[in-house]
Amino acid sequence: MSGPDVYRTDDADAFDPIDFLEQAVPIASNETVEPMREFLVETLAEHGVDVRVDDAGNTIARKAGADAGEDPATHLVFNTHIDTVSPHVPSEIQQVDGRLVRISGRGSCDAKGPLAAILAAFFAVDPAPDSRVTLAVTPDEEAVSTGAAALDLDADLYVVGEPTGLDVCTAAKGRFQGTLTLSGTAAHAAEPDSGVNAVAALEGALAAVRTFDEGREAHPQLGRATLTPTTVTGGAATNQVPAACELVLDRRSVPPETAEGFRRELEAAVRAAVPDPVGVDFALTDRPTPFLEAFSTEPDHELVRTLAAAAERAGGSGDVRPFTAATEASYFAPAPVVVFGPGVLADDQGAVAHAEREYVDVADVRQAARALTDATRRLVGVAGADSADSA
Repeated sequence: MSGPDVYRTDDADAFDPIDFLEQAVPIASNETVEPMREFLVETLAEHGVDVRVDDAGNTIARKAGADAGEDPATHLVFNTHIDTVSPHVPSEIQQVDGRLVRISGRGSCDAKGPLAAILAAFFAVDPAPDSRVTLAVTPDEEAVSTGAAALDLDADLYVVGEPTGLDVCTAAKGRFQGTLTLSGTAAHAAEPDSGVNAVAALEGALAAVRTFDEGREAHPQLGRATLTPTTVTGGAATNQVPAACELVLDRRSVPPETAEGFRRELEAAVRAAVPDPVGVDFALTDRPTPFLEAFSTEPDHELVRTLAAAAERAGGSGDVRPFTAATEASYFAPAPVVVFGPGVLADDQGAVAHAEREYVDVADVRQAARALTDATRRLVGVAGADSADSA
């Protein structure tokens, strides 16, 4: 694609996503997000945007048309996160013939690269009189998502920044985890019939796990849910009938299943599969925020079509597909939500995000910035505003 970047203006102080990214990636944000959040707040303030940090640590900024009020005709939210996994990986830059082509380091693609592209679009858009654009950047997506759980934005459209290779991702499986506890009665192993063997009951429980999804239809975008036993413990002594056995289960859900609905169904299925004297309890893992449940947006929704077309014009594939990891997009459904951004979770050599070799290509960040700017102007911008067609 030739011509100027659509997020640039004649203003010498205009936002450049690559300049931002070069400064952001070296800032460690795996143990605390404070320095990175300060940098983000300063960047927003320097570009004339009112910004606040709420009680949950979210960085919130808004741009609204003159007539938007508290109930705008169209409200678009950009969301991503500033925390990263441990350990921190120092930043490196790769140049070819003196030209910057790649930025490596922790957070470069997950998710400071997507954040840089989102900021480019946020700064560039001039909302229509009856429209609003909100930037909501969360502090702990890689942990328990207390920031996202506290957001109450009530928007019409959501774009969540994650590394998707510039594909528009319209769905993702949820992730639940729980512990199945089988209870029996301890006894001497020489007289096994005098007790109730909780470990032996595991045979029936595992059969119920294997057949749990039989007869369920596959989701049109996400395929089938999965249920995987991951760890098991049981018994206290080698010469004793075990009185308890615990099995941890990993659930990757598809809509419309909820965490509580899964819990009830799984417990009932196991109850029916083990002997009556065995006690059955299935408890979801305790956490301070709701589980990241599955979400799905119709592939023909205007948000999807507009961003996919913009991504293709910017040099991407324009492909529409599911996302392979759980994200905070879950908290915004059932409103239309997509996941989009530069970088990839993995490439032909292996893992990228969360890996020692984490990186993002400069060209991808610029393409993502062009695509998001183009799509945002078409969705909530002033009619007739410049779009990427002219770039």
